[in-house]
Amino acid sequence: MIYAANFKTNHTRQSTKNYMQDLQNKLSNKKTEDKVYVFPPLTALDTFEGDFTVGTQNAYPVENGAFTGEVGVEQLAEFNINSILIGHSERRDIIGESQEDIAEKFAFFKEQGFEIIYCIGESLEVREEGIEAVMTHLVSQFEGIDTRYENFVVAYEPIWAIGTGRTASVDEITETHNALKKVVDKPLLYGGSVKGANIKDIATIENVDGVLVGGASLKTETFLELVLH
Repeated sequence: MIYAANFKTNHTRQSTKNYMQDLQNKLSNKKTEDKVYVFPPLTALDTFEGDFTVGTQNAYPVENGAFTGEVGVEQLAEFNINSILIGHSERRDIIGESQEDIAEKFAFFKEQGFEIIYCIGESLEVREEGIEAVMTHLVSQFEGIDTRYENFVVAYEPIWAIGTGRTASVDEITETHNALKKVVDKPLLYGGSVKGANIKDIATIENVDGVLVGGASLKTETFLELVLH
């Protein structure tokens, strides 16, 4: 299983450092085959030692240059970071990244050899139209994306379940993940209000290879509930 913590715009440099130390102290009990990722805010990126991988929530598809407010590969390399989230619904819907923007970013970081966790998801309106509409929408989010790329993980996050406390049902997750596996045969994470109370049900679903976690990842104790369940 893969357990990925997305801090979003939470935590400071110091609280992230404390989190990483606490996490590492307790990760010795995890299954050796499981992988843990942490995606802190940009200001908290650093070189951390531990049985986990630190990645960036975002970056601009450049080495360096005149791109105010962005970070490029040069800045990430300082901390040996080569994992990135791409396509998260908050960047699509709030920041305004188009599929063309996302595909350009994907292609660039693929060329750099980054491990890419690629996020897809649908709105409640699409979900209510049924699984065919859901899959049409999800497949459209692979436009311009090399789904055969070796260092590629897909994270399915129904937008209506992110931070709402509402989790997709076991049947909904099963149906969607089974359909997605026929489209892209890569590790497939589920995200959307994953927490200690539902991790056992989610983790046992066929074709769920891990979870991408927001709110429940912000404290080490609640994140470890998932990792060590």
